[in-house]
Amino acid sequence: MRARQLPFSRGADDARMSHDAFQQLVATIEGRSGYTRPAAFAIGIATFSGVAATPRILDTWYPTLNLGENAGTAALLADLVGHQGGSRSYALDGDLLERLLVPFAPFFNDGKRHANLEAIRGVRAALRAQVAGPNVASTRGVVATFIGDLALKPVDAHDVYLRLHLLSSRKVRPHGLNLEGIFGLLNNVCWTSQGPIDPEHVEQLRLAYRAAGTMLSVHGVDKFPRMTDYVVPAGVRIADADRVRLGAHLGEGTTVMHEGFCNFNAGTLGKAMVEGRISAGVVVGNGSDIGGGASIMGTLSGGGRQVISIGEGCLLGANAGLGISLGNQCTVESGLYLTAGTKVRLSDGSVVKAATLSGQDGLVFRRHSQSGAVEARAAGAGGWGGLNAALHAP
Repeated sequence: MRARQLPFSRGADDARMSHDAFQQLVATIEGRSGYTRPAAFAIGIATFSGVAATPRILDTWYPTLNLGENAGTAALLADLVGHQGGSRSYALDGDLLERLLVPFAPFFNDGKRHANLEAIRGVRAALRAQVAGPNVASTRGVVATFIGDLALKPVDAHDVYLRLHLLSSRKVRPHGLNLEGIFGLLNNVCWTSQGPIDPEHVEQLRLAYRAAGTMLSVHGVDKFPRMTDYVVPAGVRIADADRVRLGAHLGEGTTVMHEGFCNFNAGTLGKAMVEGRISAGVVVGNGSDIGGGASIMGTLSGGGRQVISIGEGCLLGANAGLGISLGNQCTVESGLYLTAGTKVRLSDGSVVKAATLSGQDGLVFRRHSQSGAVEARAAGAGGWGGLNAALHAP
């Protein structure tokens, strides 16, 4: 789509720009018939595989995210690329980035931080600084991505990456946006010490890097990168970054130990200790502990649709498993795998399926030490003692 000419020209007119002129321009754009504000938008740097006639998207990194905010920047960017509404991504070259900066002249030296202005300048500098190297099979470019409605499914890989960024940056909680069809939109990528690489060219490039005196280390081959290469949320500890995927949501005060794992569209809503697995779709409440080797059923394999959640102040013991939701202040004994169909004996002697207890507060699930029967009892005063406050201080 052909880019529009913004109403400001560069040069001497820049000095006469004002905040009022900026706002007037934004109002003019937003007042046009058919224009709708995006639910989210961002400018990012994308990596493409140059293998085919139509390059495949390997990844996209967005340094600044906008969710229901900065409508002025959204309007100017949309006007530049001819975007009216809905979800779509657009390529931006150096000339378009220069033109986009023109209306922002009043904000250049006002002593305030403008995250989108910094992002525009940053991606422009990245374009200028591109240097040819051994990875000739990949190219980088700048894209502008708009999401019209987070409840609608994503339209391309840029869109998916923006949604994953929103989750890991805590702008959206797990299940707060639509991720339907993302595996079909994302490509398999070799995640390496030299950035994302098309798997078809990794051996060729390994030789090229060796010849240039540089090691090429492959960290993994997957559709999802590790979160910390794109987003590092404040107030978390992650012992092994390879075990937290982009799209994970980690609340402030969360610690993920070496054997802990957190998938995309899943995570914690506050302070938590994670030494086991938080599978896709699982949400863990504030003050809960996922013990070493413990596992929580997700929604990716086996056609599972049940979304498992763990409430606040819960303990999932070491090597335990969970296939139902826990309410607040619950405990599952170490080594006990509790599925929806597990027969559980209650204090009154009746036996029910564990699914009927899903989401209830204040329960302790344990095995009788002699019979081995699974029991559910009231947690009682004091519970399991809670997290170590010193370990989870921001």
